[in-house]
Amino acid sequence: MGAHHTRAHSLANPILTGLDRRRALDLSSTSAADPKYSMRPIDGSTHGLKAQQLKRLQATFRRKIKDDALTTVELARHVADISKEINRQVGLLVDRGGHITNVIVGEPHRLYLPDLGRARGGFGRLRGLRLLRTELRQQGLTREDVADLTKLRLDAVVVLQVDPAGHPQGAQWARLELDARNKALIHVEETYKSFLQLPDHGMALVREAEAEIAKAFAGDARELVRDAAVLIGVWPNTPGVRKEAESSMAELSELARTAGVKVVDKVVQVRRQLDPKTVLGRGKIEEITLRALELGAELLIFDRDLSPSQLRAITNTTDARVVDRTQLILDIFAQHASSRDGKIQVELAQLKYTLPRLIEKSTAMSRLTGGIGGQGPGETKLEIHRRRARDRIHRLEEDIKKLGVRRSVRRKRRTSTNIPVVSIVGYTNAGKSTLLNALTNAEVLAENKLFATLDPTTRRLRFPEEREIILTDTVGFIRDLPKDLVNAFKATLEELEESDLILHVLDASDEMLNKKKQAVEAILKDLELDGIPTLIVLNKADATPKPLLSAIRRVTGGIAVSAVEREGLEALMKAIEDKAFELRQPQSDYDPARSPLVALVDDEPSDGRAVGFPE
Repeated sequence: MGAHHTRAHSLANPILTGLDRRRALDLSSTSAADPKYSMRPIDGSTHGLKAQQLKRLQATFRRKIKDDALTTVELARHVADISKEINRQVGLLVDRGGHITNVIVGEPHRLYLPDLGRARGGFGRLRGLRLLRTELRQQGLTREDVADLTKLRLDAVVVLQVDPAGHPQGAQWARLELDARNKALIHVEETYKSFLQLPDHGMALVREAEAEIAKAFAGDARELVRDAAVLIGVWPNTPGVRKEAESSMAELSELARTAGVKVVDKVVQVRRQLDPKTVLGRGKIEEITLRALELGAELLIFDRDLSPSQLRAITNTTDARVVDRTQLILDIFAQHASSRDGKIQVELAQLKYTLPRLIEKSTAMSRLTGGIGGQGPGETKLEIHRRRARDRIHRLEEDIKKLGVRRSVRRKRRTSTNIPVVSIVGYTNAGKSTLLNALTNAEVLAENKLFATLDPTTRRLRFPEEREIILTDTVGFIRDLPKDLVNAFKATLEELEESDLILHVLDASDEMLNKKKQAVEAILKDLELDGIPTLIVLNKADATPKPLLSAIRRVTGGIAVSAVEREGLEALMKAIEDKAFELRQPQSDYDPARSPLVALVDDEPSDGRAVGFPE
């Protein structure tokens, strides 16, 4: 996450008002050479504190912890007394030399850490800072403490219990240690009835643990759980929502796996109505952020599309990277696009998605770039990025138009041969590529992943009596396919316009078969392709109970096959032949040996690239 603000978010610099501000200015006017009165910024919210209280907080910087102790008696009593007086938590960040680098004023029940900057180089090293804080409500170590310890790689967290009289009583502390068996970091907690029982050699234990960690990871700067994510699903409370949510989250999990992301947790929230600003509420976002920090995840993936305003509100609440469903799908397409056509279309879709979401994330984005002698403030960095994005979108749209002309020429060559064209469509991961391989003995990539095949692939399928068809495998469909993605891929999916027959492949073993069938049909309707004759293919019949398969066949009128086991293919090929050629005129004068298609297909690359698509 770069700079970490782990306890939900970081607060602004101190805000002083009225007499407090004037007294603070008087203190700052004292000679800076005198360390007794040198002014150092106090982190957190100091609003409402008296000048004398601010002075006592400033005096904390002059204290020092010697040797390997976690704290001193004097320091513990000092911060406990101040904490009780102002009725807020007080935290100190202490370096390895025992010097106090930060004094932090929190709320009665929470402490917000400031931006600590980049960690010390190498994963095997801890940050070199420990947190010492007070606790007014007898809660002890909290989830926030553990999250700070593990994510920020603090040396230790020490919590001092403050009694009603303002005296330090019990104490807890936690540190990181190496789990050698799993090669992972774990936290160890210790509780004492009196803070005086805290070990005098606490920092020595920390350094020993750091040495073991450094040895195990050999200075590896990578995170333990890289590209780990928490999946978030938010649903309105409607009948049957639980089952729908489970299915959708399972699909999102598959999308994440396809994108190379490790899912460490899933959060499903059913609300009476969605929060219009942050979708699931600010408090829930903070809770999820803490959970992500505990699990070492820096990515939050939402199972819905986020508007630019919602994305802005959520990212202002958490420092985790936030990705919605559309962005995840676009990332998968970008990873799998191999042809020049596919890459251009994916880039266009990404730019159209990103353009309205180009928002100011830091002051660096608002620097002005007017030239010498220019009037007015000039063009901001943000405006420049937007203008360049619009220019790039225009160029890509022109490139796609040119590629569309080349595709139309290829289609004319196909249609001139009077050979039927059959296209395979279906929900992603329904087994379309496996079916193509089974029918044509091709070697198209077929994996148990969503969108494993992105660029359309064309193969020839011969029948007896010297008849043949063109069989095309298209990109998998998915529910709520992003609008920009549909628009960008219309150029590729327009191959379907020339189809004489569409094979709609369904996963017969899928509980959500009907909804996925409807999702594919809706996309075909949007593309105005719903008028093309369709043949339903029920794939994965071997993994479907026979009574259920029989019922599905009766309802859909589909042909049951198993592309993996190569079962039911003869019946399917007979149905394809009958359906495809009855839609075409008799081919009595057709000689496949003289067909330009023969040269086109026979000369196709051996690496399985799509025929008729530019590289």
